[in-house]
Amino acid sequence: MKFLIFHFLVFTLLFFPNSWAQSSEKEENKTTSPIYSFTVKDIDGKEVKLEEFNSKVVLIVNVASKCGYTPQYKGLQKLYKKYKKQGLVVLGFPANDFGRQEPGTNKEIKAFCASRYQVTFPMFEKISVLGKNKHPLYKFLTGKKTNPKFSGEIPWNFSKFLLNKKGQVVGRFSHRERPLSGKIEKKVQKLLSKK
Repeated sequence: MKFLIFHFLVFTLLFFPNSWAQSSEKEENKTTSPIYSFTVKDIDGKEVKLEEFNSKVVLIVNVASKCGYTPQYKGLQKLYKKYKKQGLVVLGFPANDFGRQEPGTNKEIKAFCASRYQVTFPMFEKISVLGKNKHPLYKFLTGKKTNPKFSGEIPWNFSKFLLNKKGQVVGRFSHRERPLSGKIEKKVQKLLSKK
């Protein structure tokens, strides 16, 4: 058996010398964005690796149930439904940092989103996006060293970060920018069209 394995390896190296190099080259070309190193808990408390969204266009939004911008859930859901099959995913992160506009439990938030706005995009457990308890994901998204082009504190509920298929942050949108505004939708379409 060892004899056969040895001869197979010799044969492969002699007749396909580039196959090993190509294989390791492919490994090196795989996306290793820092964003994919994060693990977060979904609204049911299950751990989710952001690596699961590798090769998808991702819109990350800090959400709240009792905010003047809460109706944006409707636009986020429409955007998700419209482009889901093409590779868009919306990730909702409830936060109670602004005017205590997200006072509910994860269970209450989930029920509210499902009944009021028929939300089907991934929702995560309530976190903090500001201050000393800021979630590591948001430390990354708002940090000058980790995200220099789009850094800065979150000013209000429904602030949005847009990531390309490689997990790079390529856009940041104000809470005032509606999900189906031309600005966001056009950028999403452009990113989805790229390989």
